Amino acid sequence: MADAKVIPFDDDRSRARRRPGRPDGEAAAVRALPGPQAGPQEPGEGQEGLLPGAAGGREVGPGAGAGSAGVVGGAGASGWERRLAGGLAFLRRRITGDYEVDEFGYDEELTDQVLMSLLRPLYEKYFRVEVKGVENIPAEGGALIVANHSGTLPLDGLMMQVAVHDRHPAGRHLRLLAADLVFVLPVVNELARKAGHTLACAEDAERLLRAGEIVGVMPEGFKGIGKPFGERYKLQRFGRGGFVSTALRAGVPIVPCSIVGAEEIYPMVGNAKTLARVLGIPYFPLTPTFPWLGPLGALPLPTKWTIQFGEPIPTDSYAPEAAEDPMLMFNLTDQVREQIQHTLYKLLVQRRSVFF
Repeated sequence: MADAKVIPFDDDRSRARRRPGRPDGEAAAVRALPGPQAGPQEPGEGQEGLLPGAAGGREVGPGAGAGSAGVVGGAGASGWERRLAGGLAFLRRRITGDYEVDEFGYDEELTDQVLMSLLRPLYEKYFRVEVKGVENIPAEGGALIVANHSGTLPLDGLMMQVAVHDRHPAGRHLRLLAADLVFVLPVVNELARKAGHTLACAEDAERLLRAGEIVGVMPEGFKGIGKPFGERYKLQRFGRGGFVSTALRAGVPIVPCSIVGAEEIYPMVGNAKTLARVLGIPYFPLTPTFPWLGPLGALPLPTKWTIQFGEPIPTDSYAPEAAEDPMLMFNLTDQVREQIQHTLYKLLVQRRSVFF
């Protein structure tokens, strides 16, 4: 089996969103990542049909490089035949290793066609996420989205990723910064890398931002996600402003994001600290249903979510050395935190019910 191609981040250009085709002889059609782009081609050449629900319901025309797929997906073919052709072409590329990943392990095709499709029912039907202000995310170039963190398990980050992917007019992809624990867990580690998540360190974040990516960070970390239910929607400390200095060095805007609904999916009424130390995890949550009801208690409550992206805070007007100014770091960090907290309170006042 051939190995997947690794595409390095070797320049600062934003990646192309929808490449019309590919050069003759190139086997897999995936969205371009930062790096040299292919030359102009004939419209419709080399495009593959997407699986059902992929990329927020957007479909691409029938493929020319998938053998019979190009015939089945031709003019007059029914929708299910086109989807079947696209699915078979997708499986062929996965089996032969004819797909691309970047140096962080991000597999855009797998994310679009499989991972987003798995998360979308949870997003649309279970949590019924309402998204506001998505137009505040730039249509191109890098940006840093800073959000509150809650919910015992980090489902809020995944729902935010779907919101950006499905609701942004440019169909942008969110690259989340995750804690070390994510990358030591079996299976979770592989899936996180494939979905575009990377280690929460300044170097990786800056490289992604300079490459024109949308990067998401939740500065509260485990303090936010593991806080007691009695402290819901009260933001914890935002660290020492490392995310601000990263945005300043990259010269990208900071977009505050407020998420309401995640706090109630696992009401954490206690923490078994001794058991957490034994297991090597930051906390062991005790909720009204877990661990008392066993696996059934791990099912999140079907709360109604709202995700609001606030007005971006520009950073390109600051000099490069501004990233070393501790007072500026403190002021900008406080500004972002206060904007998120104020929006949380406003959304809570507007909310009719936790579940509706």
